[in-house]
Amino acid sequence: MKENFTIQFFEGKKVRIVWDAEQEKYYFAVADIVQVLTDTVNPRDYIKKMLRRDPELKSKWGTICPPVEMIAPDGKRRKTQAADFEGIFRIIQSIPSKKAEPVKKWLAEVGAQRIDQMVDPELTFQMAVEDYRRRGYSDRWINERMRSIEMRKELTDEWHRSGIHEPKDFATLTNVLTKAWSGMTTGEYKRYKGLRKENLRDNMTNVELALNTLAEVTTTELSRQRNPKGMAQSRKTAHEGGEVARNARADIESRLGRSVISSERASDYVKPIEQTEAKELPPSDGSGEE
Repeated sequence: MKENFTIQFFEGKKVRIVWDAEQEKYYFAVADIVQVLTDTVNPRDYIKKMLRRDPELKSKWGTICPPVEMIAPDGKRRKTQAADFEGIFRIIQSIPSKKAEPVKKWLAEVGAQRIDQMVDPELTFQMAVEDYRRRGYSDRWINERMRSIEMRKELTDEWHRSGIHEPKDFATLTNVLTKAWSGMTTGEYKRYKGLRKENLRDNMTNVELALNTLAEVTTTELSRQRNPKGMAQSRKTAHEGGEVARNARADIESRLGRSVISSERASDYVKPIEQTEAKELPPSDGSGEE
């Protein structure tokens, strides 16, 4: 199962979603949908009560809601009860909620969005670009980030071809590559920037992002040429790819006379567009206060 994990929001509530590329269908975290429909603080208890009053649903529960690996609230990947569109619509039938119709409409929009992206994959990038712009990133940084996303996908596909399938192994190889060029593992890098659950690449400067992309592109090309098999050989290739970026970093730093590894986070140098526009507009009453 090739998965693409994402989070969508319905009325401010998170709904975890996984796109199964092999089956070409979405899987939604059942607990999240139940919480959206009922506002319950304990979705598990609600599900137990729901199944007691709907024996037909209970008899098919294992088929309707297979375990799918998703990101848990604590940030770890765990098997979670999930259902595709058909399964979620069946669950909605068993929950008396005034939100049922709005949720159905929202689900349909999510599905239509995915269909649009499959017909025109460029839409996915366009949506990401607009999101980064709303968050205040410069066009130069956004262009670099979009390239890095594409290059990262090529690298993970190459690792998968080399026999790497477990998430922990992908994380291990990423750490090898990152440490080779930056001197830090991904976790150490995030701590250096004061990050917790935030995305490291979304908090890299232009130069950091370019060096990371160079490491990943080089690793991908080396892997394609050498055709490594398994973890040990892929680890060696990842280290060599990182070394290429490390050498480029050393050359840049010798010319600049300073380190290009920055402790800055996006919040230190990115201002949301809404804030920027608000500063440019004159106060309506002359007081400067809202």
